[in-house]
Amino acid sequence: MDSSRLRALARKAVGGRVTRVSVRVFAIVLAAVIGGWLGMTFGAKVDTPVGPADVGMSLAPSWSGETVIDVRPLGTLSFDTHNAPVRLDLRIEAVHPEVAEEIIKDPRWGDRLPSTIEADVMSGLRSLAVRAVLFAVAAGFLTGLVAFRRLSRAAWTAAGSLAMVVVIGGVSALTFNPRSIVEPRYTGLLTGVPSLIGSAQSIVSKFSEYRGQLAKLVTNVSQLYEAGSNLPIFDPDPGTIRVLHVSDLHINPLAWSVIKSLKDQFKADLIIDTGDISDHGTKAENEFVKEIGSLGVPYVYVRGNHDSMTTQRAVGKQKNTIVLDGAAAKVKGLTIYGIGDPRFTPDKSVQAEGDESKMLVDLGRANAAKLVPGGWSKSAPTPPAGEIAADIVAVHDPTVGRGLSGYVPLVLSGHVHARSTELLPSGTRLMIQGSTGGAGLRGLEHDEPTPLTASVLYIGKKSHRLEAWDDITVGGLGEQWIQAERHIEPDPGRTISPESPQAPSPTATGSGSPSPAALASGANVPYASGVSDGRRHGTGRKP
Repeated sequence: MDSSRLRALARKAVGGRVTRVSVRVFAIVLAAVIGGWLGMTFGAKVDTPVGPADVGMSLAPSWSGETVIDVRPLGTLSFDTHNAPVRLDLRIEAVHPEVAEEIIKDPRWGDRLPSTIEADVMSGLRSLAVRAVLFAVAAGFLTGLVAFRRLSRAAWTAAGSLAMVVVIGGVSALTFNPRSIVEPRYTGLLTGVPSLIGSAQSIVSKFSEYRGQLAKLVTNVSQLYEAGSNLPIFDPDPGTIRVLHVSDLHINPLAWSVIKSLKDQFKADLIIDTGDISDHGTKAENEFVKEIGSLGVPYVYVRGNHDSMTTQRAVGKQKNTIVLDGAAAKVKGLTIYGIGDPRFTPDKSVQAEGDESKMLVDLGRANAAKLVPGGWSKSAPTPPAGEIAADIVAVHDPTVGRGLSGYVPLVLSGHVHARSTELLPSGTRLMIQGSTGGAGLRGLEHDEPTPLTASVLYIGKKSHRLEAWDDITVGGLGEQWIQAERHIEPDPGRTISPESPQAPSPTATGSGSPSPAALASGANVPYASGVSDGRRHGTGRKP
């Protein structure tokens, strides 16, 4: 790039009403940035020993600052460590068996290893920073020399590149977030297995093989991620209650492979299913739910809008199943309250009448009247007569969950086929699960299959509060990848108290909506389907 092009870019960027000096200064700055980035990209690379391994370190431009550890072929670990526009890449190049064996055999290494690794990493980062500065300055000088053909301007360009590197380093240091280390994102890719993506006939013919490979993938990656979680990141107390949250299976057999693998590898104490285990609620679909009996842990279930009362009864007949429909149960020490969805809408061809959102919020508020505000408390462990001190409430539609704000620390839901979490003003955390069944057949209607999602929740045995959770995402049908992301609850012991909501009117039922009495009873109302809560769903169509 010559000086004329740089000046043209500068004029275009700053406008035509500026002086030639301003254009020249902008051109020098632009050349400094380009040269500095090129120097960092191609020169900021070092190999350094870290404990028993050789680690390659490098810097690369990035819109958002992060640190990525590449452990090929197993996958990568990503951390949101800083906010500067540069990414730090770490690659495990080699592991020296003799050094690793010495560490294992010598117990004294157990005390020295953390400080040794820290010293090795810091040494490598210092070398990387020096190379980044030298190559950025050199590349900036050469870029200025080529563009302007004058040593004075090339010197200014080199100085600008140096300033850029110093600013990036300073911003990285000032915005460094040590908490990011406890919230990694793991992305793994299964290699060496033939791709099973192809025609529908090919997928069907190889479905059993793919399902087995998916189970192995989930198992192996879960083992790797769980091993990593035992490092000084988040170390669950041995008594921590582990809850596997699933939702919207939509009769996809792959969901059972994921659930079984996660249940075993994360040692889940119980499973909570927030509905839509079925797709049309027919009797023929009841065979699908028989897998529940083989899981070997309590399976708490609330009905979804695709689940009929026939579906609910079929689930209730399975071993270890607890069906909650306007009621509570004590499971593994936790008091769980559940609300079945009042609608039955497997057919989306007819629109329902009435204000559905208001009906659902009223359902939540009607059930909140049964609960102790704030949930269970160590200071007042015995709830008032007739009231339930719930630790978790399970609903299908998150709109119902909003009506319970302030009455329970944690509300679990599904329905929208897109995972998210929100801390409500009352202190209640609303967690929305995606589709553990990849939205069933709907997951194949788009360019890419809908991923299968589930979460492992870590609940304190004494506090009954959420302390951390792992979000697990598995590639949809035919895909072979998995990602696990750790989240830490910042204030598990926060105060939970109801907001000052407007009390629902006992007579405001709305056209086509059931009465509050029917809502509180948890009756399954045969809605004329096609309703929409006004939100955009993850699958691109109404669930």
